[in-house]
Amino acid sequence: MCISLCTHIVEMMVIISTREFRQNLKKYLDLIDKNERVVIQRGKDKVYELSSKVKNDRFFDDPAIQERLSKSIQSYKVGKTVKLTDSQLKELLGL
Repeated sequence: MCISLCTHIVEMMVIISTREFRQNLKKYLDLIDKNERVVIQRGKDKVYELSSKVKNDRFFDDPAIQERLSKSIQSYKVGKTVKLTDSQLKELLGL
């Protein structure tokens, strides 16, 4: 299994499949609770970002960050990603 990470945002954004999310729900909800960004790719044309906050969230309130996120998602869709092995991902996440 490889996880793709978006390359255009300084902060880490984990992009996973719906299957990976279902199989490791607790792991990803824990990351979200730590304010990590988790994006779920569903098929080729659907992307969802999970957040523990809705109001006063810097990702929803800051237009500059929203623009960077949109560009990053677009980059992901065209294949501008970095693939990590399981061990690289665990090391990156401190697991």
